[in-house]
Amino acid sequence: MRMSMGRMGRHLLGLAVAGLTLATGGAAFAELGQPAPWEWHLQESATPVMDNIVWFHNFLFVLIAVITLFVLALLVTVVIKFNARANPVPSRTTHNTLIEVVWTLVPVLILVGIAVPSFRLLFLQLDVPKADLTIKATGKQWYWSYAYPDNGKFEFDSLLAQDKQPRLLGVDNEMVVPVNKVIRVQTTGADVIHSFAVPAFGVKIDAIPGRLNETWFKATRTGMYYGQCSELCGKDHAFMPIAVRVVSDQEFASWVESAKKKFASGGTSTYASAAGPTQ
Repeated sequence: MRMSMGRMGRHLLGLAVAGLTLATGGAAFAELGQPAPWEWHLQESATPVMDNIVWFHNFLFVLIAVITLFVLALLVTVVIKFNARANPVPSRTTHNTLIEVVWTLVPVLILVGIAVPSFRLLFLQLDVPKADLTIKATGKQWYWSYAYPDNGKFEFDSLLAQDKQPRLLGVDNEMVVPVNKVIRVQTTGADVIHSFAVPAFGVKIDAIPGRLNETWFKATRTGMYYGQCSELCGKDHAFMPIAVRVVSDQEFASWVESAKKKFASGGTSTYASAAGPTQ
């Protein structure tokens, strides 16, 4: 049965409206600390560093949009005003000192305006403040191991849990940290290069065998936050999630006491979970 052009147009319009609604309303379906369907923006910030990253991203977006519209206006002006029909006798001007100064000076000022907040953000990311808690994250094929040297030196593995949501992000043992505390994360790799990345924290740093890198975050809200290994590290790279549970000071102290008993043996796996994906 053939669909009339009118009905087809209405269907296409409906699909377009639905797609636009999902795209613009992606944040409404989002949960804190994890990706959302049709998400087109950055994850909601949960740390001061990510606050600055979001501000810098928005600042650049506005600046790029203004430059693009300005160039488009110039192109339209040239097409309309200086075509052969509208301007049969073209100007023979070859130099204009004012224009040449402006088109040299303005880009320099724009680059300086970008560089100042960019360097400030880099300094904020790389200058680790005095830490309240240090955690060592070791990337392995294909899971993470976390050590708490400040809290009894226990260590545990964190592997993908197929029976947990969100899909491909849930783990059996989350990294647990207290809220509103400076957390220093030291990263290294046990076999190949991995990358520790949590978007809501504005954290992404390589975990390299034989080398100790460090970064930091200060989560300002409790909840679950998810990330993934962001460096191609082998066949199960896509199944190497990071889960960070941010809790109150009291809950963290209670968790530490239970973790000391649970992981007292200190024996950590050297192989991927049998329950994890192998394809």
